[in-house]
Amino acid sequence: MERTANINRRTKETDIKLVLGIDGSGVSSVHSGIGFFDHMLSGFSKHGFFDLDLQVQGDLEVDGHHTVEDTGIVLGTAIREAVGDKTGIRRYGSCILPMDDALCLCAIDLCGRPYFAYDCTFPVERVGELDTELVKEFFYALCYSAGMNLHIKMLDGCNAHHMIEAMFKAFGRALDEAVSFDERIKGVLSTKGALS
Repeated sequence: MERTANINRRTKETDIKLVLGIDGSGVSSVHSGIGFFDHMLSGFSKHGFFDLDLQVQGDLEVDGHHTVEDTGIVLGTAIREAVGDKTGIRRYGSCILPMDDALCLCAIDLCGRPYFAYDCTFPVERVGELDTELVKEFFYALCYSAGMNLHIKMLDGCNAHHMIEAMFKAFGRALDEAVSFDERIKGVLSTKGALS
């Protein structure tokens, strides 16, 4: 059975429609109104082999904060729903990914308990129309909505475009590993017998 989630979330600040297939092939259609953010989410989709259809109407006349943060909330919710009861999945995933000058470490535990550790300082305040400070807000919102333990650490880098792209691709690859099945796992991978 293919694992998918269809999430619609509407507030006074954003209207978001998202369909996620975690057993996909990396096909995406992403429209948030922030071009560079779309590019990053498409990279997450491609390198994690997730099918992603995302349409966002946000109050960009204010700034990009609500659009980016709320997209994190919705994507995190979709990941949690698509993974389901976590029977048979590896639970953990990690990736150290190079992108030219940038080197990013991303590690995930789909334990059901949210925790976010982030270590990255960007050399500029914006890449395209995306405020670089919103990258942290996106991943924070995502990990708490998904109920995952997420560590992101930039090991090296001087170009913000490359650094952010490495981050999104590493996250996609780490998540792909964490949600993948292992036939040796009976039930869930926990001595407690539950991942929540």
